[in-house]
Amino acid sequence: MTDRADANLASLRDSNPDKFADEAEVFSRIRRGDRIFVGTGCGEPQYLVRSLAHYVESNPKAFFGTEIIHVLTLGVAPYADARFQSNFRHNSFFVGPNTRGPVNEGVADYTPIFLSQVPGLFDRRFISIDVALIQTSLPDRHGFLNLGVSVDIVKAAARSATLVIAQMNRNMPRVHGDGFIHVDDVDFLVHHDEPLLEYDTGLPDEIAARIGRHVARIVQDGDTIQVGYGRVPNAITAALGRKKHLGIHTELLTDGLVDLIRRGVVDNSRKPINRGKTVAAFSMAHRDVYAFIDENPSIEFRTIDYTNSPLVIAQHRNMTAINTTLQIDLTGQASAESIGGSLFSGIGGQADFMRGAVLAPGGKSILALQSTAKHGTVSRIVPVLSEGAGVTLNRGDVHYVVTEYGMAHVHGKSIRERAMDLISIAHPDFRPWLIEEARRRRLIYHDQEFLAGERGEYPEHLETRKTARSGIPVFLRPVRISDEGLLKDFFYSLSDRSMYRRFLTPTVEMSHERLQEFVIIDYTKEMIILAVVEENGREAVAGLGEYYLEEDGLRANVAFAVGDQYQNRGIGTELLRYLIQIARKQGLIGLTAEVLKENEPMVRVFEKMDLPMERTAVEESYDLRIDLTGEGRR
Repeated sequence: MTDRADANLASLRDSNPDKFADEAEVFSRIRRGDRIFVGTGCGEPQYLVRSLAHYVESNPKAFFGTEIIHVLTLGVAPYADARFQSNFRHNSFFVGPNTRGPVNEGVADYTPIFLSQVPGLFDRRFISIDVALIQTSLPDRHGFLNLGVSVDIVKAAARSATLVIAQMNRNMPRVHGDGFIHVDDVDFLVHHDEPLLEYDTGLPDEIAARIGRHVARIVQDGDTIQVGYGRVPNAITAALGRKKHLGIHTELLTDGLVDLIRRGVVDNSRKPINRGKTVAAFSMAHRDVYAFIDENPSIEFRTIDYTNSPLVIAQHRNMTAINTTLQIDLTGQASAESIGGSLFSGIGGQADFMRGAVLAPGGKSILALQSTAKHGTVSRIVPVLSEGAGVTLNRGDVHYVVTEYGMAHVHGKSIRERAMDLISIAHPDFRPWLIEEARRRRLIYHDQEFLAGERGEYPEHLETRKTARSGIPVFLRPVRISDEGLLKDFFYSLSDRSMYRRFLTPTVEMSHERLQEFVIIDYTKEMIILAVVEENGREAVAGLGEYYLEEDGLRANVAFAVGDQYQNRGIGTELLRYLIQIARKQGLIGLTAEVLKENEPMVRVFEKMDLPMERTAVEESYDLRIDLTGEGRR
């Protein structure tokens, strides 16, 4: 393969000697005021950029006032150096670590725009490109170069540029799709082999891993996914290892996504378009990923106006967009591009994908974030976005928000409901502050109660999934402070008979004040477990089991209720069995219950536990005493 590539290169030199000019001559074609495009991310032509800087150092008056344009630089960025201030003005569509300082100091520019719209700017010459510095593979025998790891906006820049200068690098993979450029469309060719830039997110920590596990619960077999970049997205892809038949339609192909392809988790078999193909616009990863995508017919890199078009994204049934943010307020507005007025990254493709997913049949948009920043001293969930923050995603763009403390499904929720949902997954240290601020701003009930500290901290470790006797999958979990609406719907869905059996009174008004007794609980003294099912894409409560400690601290009074449509289907049995398991772990030796004599189905549920039980008749009910010290069923 190397011999063939060298032969193709030699043949190209022979047939196009004028394209292999001296670098000084090449850069002499640049004029003052020109707009110079530089290739993206790991596809940045490092040698060309360094050579351009050296040329300006040797010829300081060669040109002035040029504008450097790109999406993201991970490598050298000498044009942002103060000593070249009169020669270059940097302008990017995304703020990277190498240019963040100059942008915030006002010596470089940031242009906020959806990445899907950038090629149109070039094609319409709304932003005219005079010079494009790109990096390609070596030519094939037909004279085609390949943009390799970075097609995105590079193809459009090269197509519209007056002068195209390509650094040919044998380390650049040849990737199927839109990345081919013929040598006839390139003005100058510079052959220089060097390692491609690699991007390392670092190993996920435990917090990122917890976020990943929560997100994995939302992603379903057969979904088509898009995942952003960074430590949290890496943890998310790692958590998807047990899924089946996933598809990929994304702007960025990462190490984590390629690992899913290698493991057979991704086969793209259920995509309605580009079936069998992983579609992306660019890659920032390690060299083994670059080797994997080289000449791989299952991988296609397309231009970013295709990959990021919300209209294309929306054609994918069950499209699931997964992205991260810097800050989100209690109403659901999120900023992924700035910390207050300090620019950090950019709009990028996040809004394109989140909105495309919202439009897709069965689509889901997921926003994942660590609950705190600055070593736990700052909450990323805030009452309002910081002054000057750019609103990357509005309140309608997000379906799910995920932190290490759980998942909030905010789609279709009122401001009050989503505020409570988001507070429930904020860091416990900041929940009292968020409650107080939300009360003050009238986002939630003015008398909303809250129990701070260990007593009110949600016991996530008690979440579990079961399948009831009838085959119904149920999610058993403790009640959350944000469950008031769910419980209101549950209680009011009960028939009068079911309500009477639970509360031993004919009518019960489930007011806000009454419902708070069920959602604001001291987990160290009482427990309420919900049996949650999915109805029409949303959570619904199929049953509720609860106990509270009696005065001796060794026994607890237990009660439960099951929705009418779920009765006699095994859900009550699962609830009681799980409550017994929790009670035993807490060291309790017994349970008590009051059951109406006519409620024989409830009595039978207790009998199924196969534990020693005393039944005493008291007027219209039975007092039950269950001994937990026996073995019984587990």
